[in-house]
Amino acid sequence: MSEVKITALENGPNLVEGPVRLIGADGHEIEHNEPFALCRCGGSSKKPFCDGTHRKIGFQASGVNPAATK
Repeated sequence: MSEVKITALENGPNLVEGPVRLIGADGHEIEHNEPFALCRCGGSSKKPFCDGTHRKIGFQASGVNPAATK
């Protein structure tokens, strides 16, 4: 089985590499190509995928991992 790698790009999307099943909020699988980028800024018109809006709106990642602070 191939390894899955998810990389949070600085002030950009999460880059997903490797074989994964992407499931939407409605429970249905979302078709995608590999690799793909998931929106982190909330502004994409192609959610859950990144469309580059983070650059237009000046998205700045907080740099804090909420899970690490609990």
